[in-house]
Amino acid sequence: MTKTSPTENVLIVGGGWAGLATAIKLSSMGHSVTLLESARQTGGRARRMAIESHDGHSLAVDNGQHLLIGAYHTILELLDEVGVNVEQNLLRRPLTLCMHSLQGQSLLLKTPRLPAPLHLLFALLGACGLKTGDRLAALRFARALRGKKLSAELEHRDISVARLLQQYKQTARLITAFWEPLCLAVMNTPLHEASAAIFLHVLQDAFLEHRADADLLFPQTDLGALFPDPAIRYIEQQGGHVHLGMRVSSLKIEQGKIHGVYVDDALIRSQKVVLATSIPASLALIREQYALGALQTQLAQFQFEPVTTVYLQYPAGAQLPQPMQGLVDGMTQWMFDRRYMNQPGLIAVVISSRGPHMDLPKEQLGDRIADELARLFPHWPASLSRFVIREKRATFSSQIGVNALRPENQTPVEGLWLAGDYTNNGYPATLEGAVRSGVQCANLIHQTTINS
Repeated sequence: MTKTSPTENVLIVGGGWAGLATAIKLSSMGHSVTLLESARQTGGRARRMAIESHDGHSLAVDNGQHLLIGAYHTILELLDEVGVNVEQNLLRRPLTLCMHSLQGQSLLLKTPRLPAPLHLLFALLGACGLKTGDRLAALRFARALRGKKLSAELEHRDISVARLLQQYKQTARLITAFWEPLCLAVMNTPLHEASAAIFLHVLQDAFLEHRADADLLFPQTDLGALFPDPAIRYIEQQGGHVHLGMRVSSLKIEQGKIHGVYVDDALIRSQKVVLATSIPASLALIREQYALGALQTQLAQFQFEPVTTVYLQYPAGAQLPQPMQGLVDGMTQWMFDRRYMNQPGLIAVVISSRGPHMDLPKEQLGDRIADELARLFPHWPASLSRFVIREKRATFSSQIGVNALRPENQTPVEGLWLAGDYTNNGYPATLEGAVRSGVQCANLIHQTTINS
């Protein structure tokens, strides 16, 4: 893309993945950028944090265990843009879902190396733990997934994922062992509330175009080292500036135009400002701005879902057969083996959305998870330590009809833009959704600049 001539500095408020993506893309097109982040580190909800191990040493982990897939093309392109060697930093594995049960049953689904969508069809036909009726039901849904009719219907009238699965006569076994865990992992929203339109969008991206789009990509370093750290280096190499510990308190809007932001009482002037903050933080900044009343009404209707991550440290010999495995009938949902991040014996357990786990004290929750893992892997020794992280507002709830609430990147205030996974990008609250929004926002700013 043609670079623009030097322009007025673009202020980006928020250093999560959406804000960083906006800054990277604008910098690559020749814009001058300044990013302001209120915290002492960038990364937002996908950031590095330190926990204390059983021996008193500090471990670098993530504030929530994240998983990427091959269909996340925007993230992969930006990683390449900022100089990250994707092959060295992401462990790529063909989609393999091993779903355990505390009752001894399990499901094993693995995609063969066939072109899309044949890889999905053969994975469903060859899955262990499914009966003939389950396979036929899965193939029925896979066929609908390939057509345009279903997408058009859901765009016109959204329904829940549960209702969608009911319409296509998915079996109870298939829903419990496959669709429900997949929905929670992708949407972080309960099956009976989750938007079928958004779910379908992700499934089509992952399974219909290229076989590699369904691959699972496991970061081999903490998320801060994967993207935020190299992103900052890239932005600064391009002449941009990143300031940490700078909380924007209000916006300066006059006569329908943005004129800058206030950090405490100090005005930082700019006629181009991107709010790449969370929904609550954005609401606080646009409150009492008459021109943004409709936007405020939209954002106030969003609801939120938690994500809980439990880190359990075992002796180094404890390991999962695959980097990730699931559990269908326990409090545990997904287990990740962090030996692939040079942290042998450290298991991350992820629990999506709401549930009884939110009412348990952290110590009791850690005990419950440790007990479930002891039942699944009786040959493992006892865990040496446990650490629980709860993000109570980790994502927006991808509920039925939420797409109608999602704002565009451009606001009614001239020069004021939005970037964030909640904007109108079709994806649920994922890192790919955040990065797509940032890139989309940057492209619009650039186009507006060269046309003015």
